Amino acid sequence: MKALDELTFDNRFARLGDAFSTHVLPEPLDEPRLVVASDAALALLDLDPAVAQTPVFAELFSGHKLWEEAEPRAMVYSGHQFGGYSPQLGDGRGLLLGEVYNAAGEHWDLHLKGAGMTPYSRMGDGRAVLRSSIREFLASEALHALGIPSSRALCVIGSSTPVWREKQERGAMVLRLAPSHIRFGHFEYFYYTKKTEQQAQLAEHVLNLHYPECREQPEPYLAMFREIVERNAEMIAKWQAYGFCHGVMNTDNMSILGITFDFGPFAFLDDFDAHFICNHSDHEGRYSFSNQVPIGQWNLSALAQALTPFISVDALKEALGLYLPLYQAHYLDLMRRRLGLTTAEEEDQKLVERLLALMQNSGVDYTLFFRRLGDESATLAVARLRDDFVDMAGFDAWADLYKARVARDGEYSEEQRRVRMHAVNPLYILRNYLAQNAIAAAEAGDYSEVRRLHEVLTKPFEEQAGMEQYAQRPPDWGKHLEISCSS
Repeated sequence: MKALDELTFDNRFARLGDAFSTHVLPEPLDEPRLVVASDAALALLDLDPAVAQTPVFAELFSGHKLWEEAEPRAMVYSGHQFGGYSPQLGDGRGLLLGEVYNAAGEHWDLHLKGAGMTPYSRMGDGRAVLRSSIREFLASEALHALGIPSSRALCVIGSSTPVWREKQERGAMVLRLAPSHIRFGHFEYFYYTKKTEQQAQLAEHVLNLHYPECREQPEPYLAMFREIVERNAEMIAKWQAYGFCHGVMNTDNMSILGITFDFGPFAFLDDFDAHFICNHSDHEGRYSFSNQVPIGQWNLSALAQALTPFISVDALKEALGLYLPLYQAHYLDLMRRRLGLTTAEEEDQKLVERLLALMQNSGVDYTLFFRRLGDESATLAVARLRDDFVDMAGFDAWADLYKARVARDGEYSEEQRRVRMHAVNPLYILRNYLAQNAIAAAEAGDYSEVRRLHEVLTKPFEEQAGMEQYAQRPPDWGKHLEISCSS
C-alpha cells in the first residue's frame, strides 16, 4: 500500500496541449473535513484506507495542497444539451488534477468536482454543494457494486464555504476516478470548430490509450466506434434492467468509454413506471426512463457525425445499426437472469414485456418484486406477490406462463434458485429518500448515515444483519422527491 505522497503521475491528457484544456488551480474550501471515503476506490490507487483519516487527505482534495507532479487542467468540450447544440461547454466546476497509474498498470484520472471557477464556468461559480457531492459519491459506488459500468468516487470533502443555489448551502468537493473523462462532446467540439488537426490528435489519443486492440483491425477508427456502440448498448441495458434513470443524457455527459458519469438528478425506480422523469427540469420528458434507449442511439449518432472526417457515412450507419440488437441482447440476458432463467426461449421477451405492463400503474416496487420472486419456489413466490397488482387476473395469467417457463428451464432446488436469483437481484439500492436522509444528517454535521448507507450499498445483493431499514419500500414522501441539476 502507498502513502499519499507516493502516487505515480503520468498526465497523458495534459500533454495534448492548451487546445484541449486550460491550466487552472483549484480554489480551496474553508475548514475542509472528510465526509466519506471509499476504501474500494482508494485501493484502485494502491492507497491504504487509513490515509483518508489524515489531515493532509482533506487538504489535498479540498484545494489546499497539490502534488508537485499534478497538472490541474479544465477540459474544453461542447455537446448537445436537451437536443440543442451548445458550441462550448467544458469543465465549469471540475478539474482533471492529473492521471495516476497503479501497480497493475491501470491509469486513473483524478477529477475534482467543485474546485472553483474555470474559463468554462460560464455564469456559474464553479462550486459544488454537499448535497450533490454526496449523491454523486453514493451513486458512483452503488452502480459499480451492481455491476453497472460507472466512474468511481474516492471521497467527499465538506467545508464551511457558503454557496448559493436556491438557498445558501455549504460547498464540497468530490474526487472522481475514471480511466478517462473524455466524452462525446470532446469530438463534437473539434468537429464543429473545424479543428481537424486537433480532432485527429484526440482520436489518436483515445485509440492508442483506450482501444489499442482496434489498431489490429483494417479500419481502426471504425473498430473503435463499434466498440463504443457496444459498450453504450450494454451500459444502457443495465440501466434499464436495474431501473436506473440518469436524468441528463446530454452528449457532454456521455463517456467515450461507455461508463456512467456526471451524476445529476438521477434516480432509481421505486414503483415501476416506464415514463418516470427524474429531472424536474425535463419538462418534455426527453430523458424519461423509457426514452433512455432511443436517446442512447441519438447520442451515438451525434458522435458518429463528429467522426465523419475519419469514417465513411455508410460504415458509421452500419455500426449504429448494431446498437438496438446489442442493447436488446444484453437487456434480455439480464432480465432472464433476474427471472431466474438459465436458458433462452423465443417468447422470453414477451414474458418480460407482459410483466412490466402489469407492473405499470400497480404501484409495484421494481427492486423488491424481483428480490422476493427469488425468495422461494416460483409457485409460492407468485402467490405471495399477486396482491401487489391491480389486475390480479392478468397477473395470474402471467404467473401461469412464468411457472411453466421455470419448469421448462430445468430442475433446481429452492436453495439453488434463491442463490442464483439473489446474486443478480439486489436487496439494497440507492433510493432517493435514503440519500435524502443521509444528506439531511450530513448538512447538520453528522456524517455517520452517509458512511453507513455507503457501506450497505457496497454489498447490494447480500442480506446484511441489522440493515432492514435500507431494504424497505419508501414512505409516500420519499417517492416524489424533486431532483434538479443544481449543484
